[in-house]
Amino acid sequence: MTTAAADTAMNALIAFQRQTEALSAVAERLSWDQETVMPRGAAEQRAEEMGAMESVLHERRTDPRIGEWLDAAVAQTPAEERTLVLVAREFGRASAIPADLAAELARQTSLSHGIWAAARAADAPQDFLPTLHQIVLLKQDEANALVAAGFGGGDPYDALLDDYEPGATQAELAALFAAMRPRLVALREDVLGAPDQPRPLDSRIAQEAQLRLARACAAAFGYDWTRGRMDLAVHPFSSGRWQDSRITTRVIEAEPLNCIYSTIHEVGHSSYELGIDPDYAFTPLGRGVSMGVHESQSRIYENQMGRGRAFTGWLFQRMQDMAGDLPAPDADAFYRSVNRVTPGHIRTESDEVQYNLHIMMRFDLERDLISGKLSTDDLEEAWNARFLKDFGVAVDRPANGMLQDVHWSAGLFGYFPTYALGNVYAGCLNLAMRAAVPDLDESLGRGEAAPGVEWLRENLQRHGGLHEPRALIERAAGAPVTPEPLLDYLEDKFAAIYRL
Repeated sequence: MTTAAADTAMNALIAFQRQTEALSAVAERLSWDQETVMPRGAAEQRAEEMGAMESVLHERRTDPRIGEWLDAAVAQTPAEERTLVLVAREFGRASAIPADLAAELARQTSLSHGIWAAARAADAPQDFLPTLHQIVLLKQDEANALVAAGFGGGDPYDALLDDYEPGATQAELAALFAAMRPRLVALREDVLGAPDQPRPLDSRIAQEAQLRLARACAAAFGYDWTRGRMDLAVHPFSSGRWQDSRITTRVIEAEPLNCIYSTIHEVGHSSYELGIDPDYAFTPLGRGVSMGVHESQSRIYENQMGRGRAFTGWLFQRMQDMAGDLPAPDADAFYRSVNRVTPGHIRTESDEVQYNLHIMMRFDLERDLISGKLSTDDLEEAWNARFLKDFGVAVDRPANGMLQDVHWSAGLFGYFPTYALGNVYAGCLNLAMRAAVPDLDESLGRGEAAPGVEWLRENLQRHGGLHEPRALIERAAGAPVTPEPLLDYLEDKFAAIYRL
């Protein structure tokens, strides 16, 4: 094949992919709209719209010309070489899934969101379980189709996991979690048994005041308001890429820290997308490379920077200015309250010590759902029994149990373990960032996260999908990925807070 023909194939592939990426962004915008401002009565219409959009996208992603272009194209740069790898991966996965299955999954998961939200509000799992059963069956079909095409190494769950964390396997993650669990459990027992317990932050702040404070925190972490916006959602999330990446938060007036840290967390996700090299827009390189890497950004913003002593000192003063007297008498007491460890039910509100234990539980449950070992009819009982075993607290209501997370209603099986993996990645990145930016806490104490944000943007965010997930983290951290930096950080931080 001539050089001209190879160049023609590459250019045709890139042009075709550009339109597919644009349409994918439109579909994502439909999902954002559904979870923020869409009228409740439009759920069935939106499900049909999402199904139709997925049919169009699936047809494009499986277009036979993609295979021809991949065979003919010759990369001239590392970015083009990586683009070919990512397009080939997506083409192979999409081609393995029947078009009607892809459309039905999109339709069913769109429809199920409203069913889940209503069931959660009513504490009525029986209203959601039939829909969840259908989603599990569809995801099993999807996983089996991928396995038949050679994905997942013959393991259905791994075939789903690969969509969120390419290269990871459930066996590898199970071993990682087993290695982490003893130190996490021991630390939890030590802090919960400590005689000097931080006081809870019992303070009520009105919704509009919380949102003003959340916007101030987002600005402190460099959120680009010219390319983003903030709205309310049942379950906080971020959405979008390139020049439009939006965040959501939620407000509970009696729990203002929930809004603040949900916002900072989503700013981390959104800033990753906005920080990618603009030359990668409308290409497979122009999005976060994996959900584990994505979570590393949200967690390092929220925890290692946002819950540190320096930033909470700045936040303490802002909350005092906005809410009047706080129960915490000073910034040190406020810092301890922000990082208080308590055996609560809700994953998104969990402290750093116990958060990964929540993920490990969900990881095991969803593996059993996909394998067929656990039926949806038995899920609530299995959840409640496992939660009591792992946390020593009984689930008091379904909204605080199996109905609390949106992920399964959206068909996101394989997503949950990337949260814990993201924490491990964040531990590695934090160690390197602190060494490279030794005066970071001075800036955070002034409510300026820019030095840390700029280090992350330069060493990780700007690369988008250019490198495989683990390789990207190891390049940024300058060391292999291990859980030790995270575990050491947690033990040092909470030993000081609890005066162990």
